[in-house]
Amino acid sequence: MAEKQVVHTDRAPGPFQGAPYNQAIRVGDLVFVAGQLGVSLETGQLAGAGVSEQTEQIMRNLSAILEAAGSGLEKLVKTTVFLMDLGDFGAMNEVYGTHVGTRPPARSTVQIAGLPSGALVEIEAIAHI
Repeated sequence: MAEKQVVHTDRAPGPFQGAPYNQAIRVGDLVFVAGQLGVSLETGQLAGAGVSEQTEQIMRNLSAILEAAGSGLEKLVKTTVFLMDLGDFGAMNEVYGTHVGTRPPARSTVQIAGLPSGALVEIEAIAHI
């Protein structure tokens, strides 16, 4: 059985408020990325008040984490999107689509009751190496 490896990069925000989880875990040829909020590494705050700006930042954070694991956005196989309001689906989807290419991963999108720091969207991901 493949050994679990912690993935960490200084190019993306670390665990939210020091919570006990990692940015990602690599097991064999798979990378499991923890849910990412649209937090800017430079400011430590949400990248903007809208779902588009937050989604853009999330995709940048996901890319940095996946690269640190030896993968990339083009190797995504599954994502889960958590939205505060499904009315924001179109705006999120437009930004998301610019990052996942012509062979996007499988995806689930759900509306939820709340996210930390007033975030509007969170995305978790699974990719291969």
